[in-house]
Amino acid sequence: MEEKDLKEIIAQNIFYLRTINHMTQYELGEQLNYSDKAISKWERADGIPDAYVLKNIAQLFGVTVDYLLTEHSEQDKKIEKKPINTRGRALVLNVAMLSVVTIAVFLFVIIALATEKYIWQIFIYALPVIAIVGIVFSGIWRRTFGLFLFISLLVWSIILTIYFAMGSYVTWLIFLLGIPAQVIVFLSFGIKINIKMNQKNNPILITAMEKIQKKSKKK
Repeated sequence: MEEKDLKEIIAQNIFYLRTINHMTQYELGEQLNYSDKAISKWERADGIPDAYVLKNIAQLFGVTVDYLLTEHSEQDKKIEKKPINTRGRALVLNVAMLSVVTIAVFLFVIIALATEKYIWQIFIYALPVIAIVGIVFSGIWRRTFGLFLFISLLVWSIILTIYFAMGSYVTWLIFLLGIPAQVIVFLSFGIKINIKMNQKNNPILITAMEKIQKKSKKK
């Protein structure tokens, strides 16, 4: 088999697996820690992912590396289709965050029973922990939008925690610190998120991009 033929086969298989799982090039690149330009290059058959990346692609879509290197009929493709389990990830994240809330409730009850004081601020102090949990899982799963949301939550929850912890020593002006911090977070993630949302919410744009890729393959 010539190298050109192998590139075409890999390109077709990556394109097929990505589209049946309703992923944009940006989302696939995010999962593999590559740019959408790299994904586009592979799908145009202008390059081949290295062995490590091929293994990651195979694991992501629930197929074998041999599947990516082999040309398939339409029937074969239907048999190999294995959508990604995103619900499982959401369940894991929800359980982790609810665990933090449960610990906060436990501490609140214990302190209330022991001292007859109702320190409701415990739930405020739990917010940064919840944000950190979200950041960790979003980082593991390479979810840029999730990172943006949880880092934003961390910024404002830390400021809120300081406000309640310091009591009368801190005024509401401390919340002004969150504005430049939020701007920095937005500038770090804003452009990528905007590209991702545009691709997700504009099926016409996705279809047009895919048609361009097919035409470039024929040339």
